[in-house]
Amino acid sequence: MKTVTGGIIAIGALMLSCYWVPASAARVAVSPGAGSLQQAINAAGEGDTLVLAAGRYHGPITIDRAISLTAELPAASVIVGDGEQHVIVVAAADVSIQNLKITGSGEDLSTEDSGIFVTAAGDRALIRNNHLEANLIGIYLKGPNDARVIGNRIIGRDDLHLSEAGNGIHLWNTPGSIVEDNDVSGGRDGIFVTTSRDNIFRNNRFRDLRFAIHYMYTNHSRVENNRSTGNHMGYAIMFSSHLEISNNVSIDDRDKGLFLNFTNDSEIVGNDVNGGPEKCLFIYNSHFNSIERNRFRGCDIGVHFTAGSEDNSIFSNSFDGNRMQVKYVGTRLLEWSENGVGNYWSDHIA
Repeated sequence: MKTVTGGIIAIGALMLSCYWVPASAARVAVSPGAGSLQQAINAAGEGDTLVLAAGRYHGPITIDRAISLTAELPAASVIVGDGEQHVIVVAAADVSIQNLKITGSGEDLSTEDSGIFVTAAGDRALIRNNHLEANLIGIYLKGPNDARVIGNRIIGRDDLHLSEAGNGIHLWNTPGSIVEDNDVSGGRDGIFVTTSRDNIFRNNRFRDLRFAIHYMYTNHSRVENNRSTGNHMGYAIMFSSHLEISNNVSIDDRDKGLFLNFTNDSEIVGNDVNGGPEKCLFIYNSHFNSIERNRFRGCDIGVHFTAGSEDNSIFSNSFDGNRMQVKYVGTRLLEWSENGVGNYWSDHIA
């Protein structure tokens, strides 16, 4: 019996020597001090949560392992960059950054200086409930899959020329990522996305920007329930296809509420453009879109078609109180109904 037991113990010891068993994730309290935050990150184990006491912490920092960074009190822990490049770099998957104030990035667009910069290694990053201010770019997702940017307050730089300013949230090639319930003001564009797919932008709020949402070369995605107020343009959707643009609001945007430029095979449904814009809806060289149940009101031009925009279905929309309801530059007839359902025109009494 002793021999058998000893054999089992020996086999168990051999198995433990061959397989690493991770320790339980820990909550680690971190206090302000020169280099304290980066040192705590370097000492952290996978899955640990670093809880920052109130105060100022020196950046830049790099997170190269799957940990969570949070604050004892929301926005009471401030990470301050040195005015060069990024304040926080996320270079590992499954990183969480929550409840922090982040400020002091560089101001060079050529190096994409950002408050939070998530690299292609940062799959499933969670950036939530942070306050980002005085950064060139607020949050930049450059290549990660399935990242989430939720509930952040981003205030951009208003002291720069527009050509020098960065975007609130910038995305490049980040499939499956979600940007939700953020409040963005100042800087260039609220959300700028290019060369991506399968993204969702919803329930965000934008003001005092060039474009609220700026889409380029991004397909099979959704833009829904966002609110643009007092920007130069609400929603600029360019060179993209298979999108759902639904239930968004544009109020007092100055130039265009909704701009479709080389946008194809998409659904534009239930949006409300109200007052301010020169053009509620501008459609440029866009085809095979369904434009339905939208409300376009109080603009100089309700809808402007040009550059061969054809084969779009336009029905169940309300054109209400626009100085000119439709401006069309083209040679082909357009169909303004679907299965016998037309549109409402406030200046036409049927």
